[in-house]
Amino acid sequence: MFLKTNRRIEALITVICLALLIFCLIERAVRHALAREVKMTGLVPGQKAKPTGRLVFQALAGLRLIPATASQPALIPQPTPVQARLLDLLAVDPTQPP
Repeated sequence: MFLKTNRRIEALITVICLALLIFCLIERAVRHALAREVKMTGLVPGQKAKPTGRLVFQALAGLRLIPATASQPALIPQPTPVQARLLDLLAVDPTQPP
């Protein structure tokens, strides 16, 4: 990447730091909601795994949002059981999209 001014370098670093902060906060929220369980099934096929930010985002990557139209509100199709569990742990209601 060729950034020619200090201002653009600062902006890039700020965006990277904000992304890392969101990544860490989501991981922390899932781990805190799991409390004593520590590991969760479904994140890694065939075994229990500690929910890392990467695993959480990989599991949620398949979620889709059907945009609202003039006659229908926005809709999130039925999430998988793992996605539903993660959304529940993060206190997100999939039936009420933003």
